[in-house]
Amino acid sequence: MKQHYKEMPSSLQGTYAEFSRNFGFDWKEFIMGIPTPMFLVTTYKSNGQPNATMQSWATFTSADHGNGYFAVLASVTKGGHLHQTLNEKKETVINFMSSDKYEDCMKTIQNNQFEADEISASGLTVAKASWVDAPMVEECFMNLECKYLWEKEIVPGDDHVIVCLEIVGGHVDEEFLADRFGEKSVSYNIHYPMDPNNVKEKGCDYVAGLKVTNRSYEY
Repeated sequence: MKQHYKEMPSSLQGTYAEFSRNFGFDWKEFIMGIPTPMFLVTTYKSNGQPNATMQSWATFTSADHGNGYFAVLASVTKGGHLHQTLNEKKETVINFMSSDKYEDCMKTIQNNQFEADEISASGLTVAKASWVDAPMVEECFMNLECKYLWEKEIVPGDDHVIVCLEIVGGHVDEEFLADRFGEKSVSYNIHYPMDPNNVKEKGCDYVAGLKVTNRSYEY
């Protein structure tokens, strides 16, 4: 039987679902629990040091009548280094990590001082991009080199923006090409899933992988 949610259930009042609004999250996000791909976005700061930002809430699509491939980052805070450097440099790299490198990539959240090399400080290796002026993460199994196209607020006056990037080229590990569902596969962020009928005292975010459930069209 389906449950119906338009207003916040009383069982969620006083929980993370309510006070997370202070961080820009709506309570529906935790009930719906829709996974989104997780990756590390890297740029150069104005002082020349590498910036690294863990990111999710994104999608990837072809456009321009099949003449381009694009990344749409749906929630980039205006107050962070990523937004600042994208507007300054207009170029970036999206880096996808395998599960064994997830914790190292997460360390960039703490190693985010302006004067820091945020990649090296997190135990990762800076690599040179081929087509854009931005650092890559050597340990990541896929690196997508991108150019900044545009940004837009979802709601006027918001403190986050949607950012569109054109993917100009990429570097892909052979293991990923051979097996999209193996150890080296795209990870997905499931943001603090909650069941209003069984609210726990504590919860957490989850990182999930892919599993084949059906075959679709053959071409």
